[in-house]
Amino acid sequence: MKNTLRYYGKYPDEYGHYGEFGGKFAPEILIPALDELEQSFHENYSSEKFQAELINLYGDYAGRPTPLYFCERLSEKFGCKVYFKREDLVHGGAHKLNNTLGQALLATKMKKDRLIAETGAGQHGFATAIAGAKFGLTTEIFMGHKDVMRQKHNVYRMKLLGAKVIPVYSGDQTLKDAINEALRDWISNIHHTHYLIGSVVGPHPYPLIVREFQRVIGKEIKEQIMTKEGRLPDVILACIGGGSNAMGTFYEFIENDSTALIGIEAEGEGIATGKHGASLFAGTKGILHGALTYILQDEYGQIQESHSISAGLDYPGVGPEHVLLKEIGRLKVVAATDKEALEAIDLCCKTEGIIPALEPAHAIAHAAKISAEYDKDDIMVITLSGSGSKDLDILKQHMRLEE
Repeated sequence: MKNTLRYYGKYPDEYGHYGEFGGKFAPEILIPALDELEQSFHENYSSEKFQAELINLYGDYAGRPTPLYFCERLSEKFGCKVYFKREDLVHGGAHKLNNTLGQALLATKMKKDRLIAETGAGQHGFATAIAGAKFGLTTEIFMGHKDVMRQKHNVYRMKLLGAKVIPVYSGDQTLKDAINEALRDWISNIHHTHYLIGSVVGPHPYPLIVREFQRVIGKEIKEQIMTKEGRLPDVILACIGGGSNAMGTFYEFIENDSTALIGIEAEGEGIATGKHGASLFAGTKGILHGALTYILQDEYGQIQESHSISAGLDYPGVGPEHVLLKEIGRLKVVAATDKEALEAIDLCCKTEGIIPALEPAHAIAHAAKISAEYDKDDIMVITLSGSGSKDLDILKQHMRLEE
């Protein structure tokens, strides 16, 4: 494993490849914009001034560091020490703001006055709207019509912040199609628009940029767990859709091979049914949204419709760096069903008084499955990537409460 991890350390290469995955598969007209973005990112991200501005935004505006919370009652139930990394407590209710503040700040350095973004669960759109309002940038959000209907709460919040929400009626009317429309818009408005991608997907340098802005999660976990326990966790779990919260969680621990890393995808109604979003678990190699990765596709290479009760995991692809981590054996990939995620929400609500979003509920569900494998002194960390406040309409449909 140690040799593998040293080999891993050089990624991405100068062309944006993580092993054979990633890259920059984009229309020629977008290449200058991607090159400009890459150059600006490296110039600014490495500067003391940019880092100072970012740290100030994270602290005074976003509310970082977020707590690493010891779940006393859940620990009793699981039989090991369980901690939640409380990204649900970031301003806006999810980890997404870590990335949108960083990219919006970068956009101002590039003299862009307009932000566009795609969103599924609406949390990235909401976080982009927050950042757009904070920096005084015109903001437009592309969102699949299906997601607009199931995430009305977030749609209203985006509009309240001054962002324009553009429903997408093409294709499956979900996140994949929202990304397609955002890319088309960007092609037409490159000179004054920054496309703020919300996950570790897309053409290089986006997987790198989003990872770097989300690394704050893992950095804080490492510092906080050393303070609380004096050692690193035995296992860390995070849900994976595109994979931004998971990549931000895992990255700081990649070379700490004593800590197991587990990514949980959306099994939906079951892998065998075809109604799932488990690209890493059940996908195959292919190109989607500018990168070579694992995707859900048929025998002819046509993208298949994904499914998850969680809009944020309802995506037929995954970030290329996650694929590499799986390929080299550093990341274990599993999946949890819609039903299991709902049961995990019920469990979390009644044991810890916390309503998690449907996305991290998948990670809690798998933690419950494997808890018997751990002893009372073993340490388990679960990234609680978002609050369940956005999912209340969905929960009302699927979870009956006694009158």
